[in-house]
Amino acid sequence: MAELHSEVLFEMSLDLGEVHDVGTTPHGIRRIITAKEGTFTGPKLRGVVLPGGIDWQLRRPDGVGELDVRLTLRTDDGHLIYMTLWGITLIPPAIMQRIRQGDAVDPSEYYLRTTPRFETGSEKYGWLNRLIAVSVGQRTPAGAHHTVYAIL
Repeated sequence: MAELHSEVLFEMSLDLGEVHDVGTTPHGIRRIITAKEGTFTGPKLRGVVLPGGIDWQLRRPDGVGELDVRLTLRTDDGHLIYMTLWGITLIPPAIMQRIRQGDAVDPSEYYLRTTPRFETGSEKYGWLNRLIAVSVGQRTPAGAHHTVYAIL
């Protein structure tokens, strides 16, 4: 069986905005979280995350958070890329409180992983349409930081 190999595609930082608590639904606690803006930087692409992204987050009864994030990236040379991230997060309430207070919390104390997918009409960045990626996330007081890896 072949081994998986990866390389860093980019680092992405997001500033989160409004949180809309939908409440307890049949599937869990639903929250809608807006992304105000952000940046991404990597060896093959860099740019900004446009305002207007949203995470349709579901907190399941077992405490696990399901992430469903949709963002628009604009590269520094003007190309648009639609990015979705589906993932899982498990951050104990005490750890989340420390993060919100601005404490330095090592990401090894919680779990935040996603599977980014990309869609673009750009010929230059069309290779993203055929890429499998994973990310390791870190929460910050104002948002989140993700290291996105291309699976080779």
